[in-house]
Amino acid sequence: MMAYYDTVRRTLIMILTLNLSVALLKGSYGLLTNSLSMSADGLHSLFDSSSNIIGLVGITLASRPPDEEHPYGHAKFETFASVSVAVLLFATCFLLIIQAADRFQNPLSPRVTQLSFTIMAVTLIINIAASTYENMLGKKLGSTILVADSLHTRSDIFASAGVILGFVAVKMGYPLADPAIALFICLLIALTGLQIMRDSSKVLLDRAAIDKKMIADLARSVAGVGSCHDIRTRGPAGEVYVDLHIGVDPSLSIDEAHEVSNAVELVIKSSIEGVKDVLVHLEPWDEAARAENEKVSNIHQRMNRRG
Repeated sequence: MMAYYDTVRRTLIMILTLNLSVALLKGSYGLLTNSLSMSADGLHSLFDSSSNIIGLVGITLASRPPDEEHPYGHAKFETFASVSVAVLLFATCFLLIIQAADRFQNPLSPRVTQLSFTIMAVTLIINIAASTYENMLGKKLGSTILVADSLHTRSDIFASAGVILGFVAVKMGYPLADPAIALFICLLIALTGLQIMRDSSKVLLDRAAIDKKMIADLARSVAGVGSCHDIRTRGPAGEVYVDLHIGVDPSLSIDEAHEVSNAVELVIKSSIEGVKDVLVHLEPWDEAARAENEKVSNIHQRMNRRG
């Protein structure tokens, strides 16, 4: 598990370095040329850097081992960090709206140069590469903070493309395109924040992480399991907890029933990536339940033969 946290930490540090470089380029030249959209995009990249720092703090806290007060560990700190990233995005929107409204009331034509286009093109390429890599790695590892941070960076891609289009419009004699593009960037940032909040809430509210039927089918595939019910799953993609009830033959000894329970735990962990713990509750499987299960099984077999 520590290898997971180390990989996430290294990735966030790399993205942080890139975002700071991009923010410095766009922000400084945007201020120099009075381009609100470019400055806003630089501010967006700076907030990307802030989200990286929040992610680093969150992943450091999440990597702490379980203790007496937190027997399930600290993994949700990573999800809380993702929510903090979303809050930063909304704060960015608020600042941009104020600046854009002022620019509409007090028009100021930005100075668009060849260097403006070059800076935006270079930073756009950097953002595309960084966002794609971070998103792919985040999904592979099941890291909520990497996926959330990649979405943050992805919004910067659309924002940068919008700034370039705004430069073209300004060159054509439409200076108000600059604050209009800034508002467009604001909308993209807000949508990204909402997506992060939606995805994070699934983990924080313990939404079912795995389809119940998949768990039931795996449990029933184990010899000695007669029934499976009351299945519950929760947790982020890389650290899922499962608990379920299985019915076993009441004539089995405690040791035999325990072996069945261990087999169920093993088959679920080995078949579904990201499952950290499986809690199996044993119950006696009575004759009535067995007869009903056999009846249903026979019906399914006859239907399969007819098909």
